[in-house]
Amino acid sequence: QLQLVESGGGLVQAGGSLRLSCAASRGTVISYAMGWFRQAPGKERKFVAAISGSGGSTSYGDSVKGRFAISRDNAKNTVALQMNSLKPEDTAVYYCARNVYSWNSGNYNYWGRGTQVTVSS
Repeated sequence: QLQLVESGGGLVQAGGSLRLSCAASRGTVISYAMGWFRQAPGKERKFVAAISGSGGSTSYGDSVKGRFAISRDNAKNTVALQMNSLKPEDTAVYYCARNVYSWNSGNYNYWGRGTQVTVSS
């Protein structure tokens, strides 16, 4: 069964940057849309970004547009999330997920365990 493992989280000051990575094993993410989501304490999980299976189409949540960038390397079976100009409100556990389809259908069936991102003010 596909396993997704996130890495790259940590503590950063406001205005700083982090790069998250999601590595797939025991399966592939090639040709599937991939997404990043986040969940802050006491809040619902929210959509952050998604990328199509080909990498040709991306979408972002309103709160991260212009600051975050999602990318993928199908040769390495990985997906990344570059996060710039981080704000304290970006603090959350970040999850990567694989979509059922090659486009961002909103239907994700495989999830990683998450990586903590903490942005200090």
